[in-house]
Amino acid sequence: MIEPAFVDLHCHTRASFDCLSVPKAVVRAAADRGLTHLAITDHDRIDGALEARAAAPPGVTVIVGEEVRTRGGDLICLFLTEAIPPGLPVVEAIAAARAQGGLVGIPHPFDRLRGSLLRDPAMEALASSVDWVETHNARLLGAGNDRAVAFAHEHGLPGVAVSDAHSILEVAVAYTRLEGDPGTAAGLLAALAGGQLVPGRASFLIRAWTPMAKLVQRARGNRRVAWQAGPVATDRRELP
Repeated sequence: MIEPAFVDLHCHTRASFDCLSVPKAVVRAAADRGLTHLAITDHDRIDGALEARAAAPPGVTVIVGEEVRTRGGDLICLFLTEAIPPGLPVVEAIAAARAQGGLVGIPHPFDRLRGSLLRDPAMEALASSVDWVETHNARLLGAGNDRAVAFAHEHGLPGVAVSDAHSILEVAVAYTRLEGDPGTAAGLLAALAGGQLVPGRASFLIRAWTPMAKLVQRARGNRRVAWQAGPVATDRRELP
């Protein structure tokens, strides 16, 4: 009998410009809280994910990922071997992930405060190009998660629950229970359809730490990765 997997597909470390969590401490927290698989998805970088993978304790599989800032909004790209540069058109960023054998999901849909693709109705055409939608992001305020559920249902996409952790206390506050082996791209893709969401939410006090983390990282010289140079296409022209 195959044991279920407990998976968080969106988590940050100090490699992100807005997080101070040490990768080794992140994976230890994941293990302590019962996760079997954790995707490290720092902003526009994968070095934190590689460090976390090297430090992962037995029983926790780290998926190397990235939260990529595209010209149309953010994407989660998993199973990467190289970082995807920010500032690409959406379809080019997706193609870059696919070229590495990776999977692609839409993070924090409809979030009014972050770079969310689905705030622009033109981005709905991306539904056929991605593998899942975050239908429960533990940091998303308002009705965004409910709208994401409706979007996923309308387009026949799997939904996942994620912590979007920017602190150790948030790791595994929300996750997805999957059947199968999500440690490979093919395995995760096959398991997503039957996923069971385990929603949760960190306190406002914990999430209020993020602005302080940004200030500390700025003082350390760790700022957001610069965009790719080149002309900026309109969102509609980016779409296939």
